[in-house]
Amino acid sequence: MAKNVMHAVQYDGYGGGPSGLKHVEIPIPNPNKDEVLLKLEAASLNPFDWKVQKGMLWPLLPRRFPHIPGTDVAGEVVQVGPGVKKFKAGDKVVAMVNPLNGGGLAELAVTKESLTAARPPEVSAATAVGLPVAGLTAHQALIQSAGIKLDGSGEQANILITAASGGVGLYAVQLAKLGNTHVTATCGARNLDLVKSLGADEVIDYKTPEGATLKSPSGRKYDAVIHCATGIPWSTFEPNLSANGKVIDITPGLSAVANFALGKLTFSKKQLVPLLLSPKAQNLDYLLKLVREGKLKTIIDSKYPLTKAEDAWAKSIDGHATGKIIVEP
Repeated sequence: MAKNVMHAVQYDGYGGGPSGLKHVEIPIPNPNKDEVLLKLEAASLNPFDWKVQKGMLWPLLPRRFPHIPGTDVAGEVVQVGPGVKKFKAGDKVVAMVNPLNGGGLAELAVTKESLTAARPPEVSAATAVGLPVAGLTAHQALIQSAGIKLDGSGEQANILITAASGGVGLYAVQLAKLGNTHVTATCGARNLDLVKSLGADEVIDYKTPEGATLKSPSGRKYDAVIHCATGIPWSTFEPNLSANGKVIDITPGLSAVANFALGKLTFSKKQLVPLLLSPKAQNLDYLLKLVREGKLKTIIDSKYPLTKAEDAWAKSIDGHATGKIIVEP
């Protein structure tokens, strides 16, 4: 490659929001052992990205400043590091950048071979790039935490999905309906029809009195809640849960972890379970297969060029995106 620098977006310290982002020209990174270098076609933003900038994961993240945010990437392999066996230059892939290092908001990025999946030709970069964080979080919450079998076997379960029109929620609704589930979902009034169209059996406007109590319109008790919203106390969930009901919190704070520990100590059958994403390439392969087969859709809220990354950042912080926010170099 003749050019040895690339355009990237980074920040130099905590805080600052969109205005803290800087456009820079920096050296193109080299792939180390078991890594691939990608020329990016798309990246997607997650709330995780701006929470790191706000210092909400201090002192763990970021590892160092300046930091290039972004973990979800899709593009073409341009170089492979030593030991890489699955990929070669020219392969189209979707991947998750190591969140400790970041790197997604750039023209090129390095990813681990173990967090990279081949992208079928029928699946666009923008469609695929929503899957790594949001899709895998929804998948892990349903399969591992809630015990739902996505082949439709297993006993029927009643599931509640809060903030169902967000990035994780929209995938969770669709994946849950592949299993033997009755899905109740909450979202804003403008997205009721969209969430219903993706398979939810009951959809509640979260701003109504019914939405505030989270009660199922058909009177069902929930076996599991995929909790994608924030600010809902345990006391609201507890009366709506079945005897062994679980609330799976995808954005656990300290109170969620404390509640989980207390539930364990008191041997409560109803539990709040914090979810920490454990990404695996084979699960990403599975989600890409569902997209290719038309069984899973990525709902794209908006697309921005890398030169307007601040606008995408502001849209994500605003918290009212319907689906995924995509940035394209």
